[in-house]
Amino acid sequence: STANAPEDDAPNRYSRTERTAYSRYSRDANSSGSSLPSNTLEKRIEELERELAKERQENARLMKMAQDKEELIGKLKEEIDLLNR
Repeated sequence: STANAPEDDAPNRYSRTERTAYSRYSRDANSSGSSLPSNTLEKRIEELERELAKERQENARLMKMAQDKEELIGKLKEEIDLLNR
């Protein structure tokens, strides 16, 4: 992962609305028409947002698995207690 890149902090520092407004302003203010850096950053932000969404989805899946396993452990402990009596 390239978590050390300075661009990676942008999603945390600014809301999506602020980033979008800034992106539009950058493009409009750039009269030379070379909006490549801004466009590149926008693509990177979109890529990071997609990656974040995937990671959140995976995190939710893992949390559910852990919860399911905890419930199973509880049920098995109850069954062991019943069998020991």
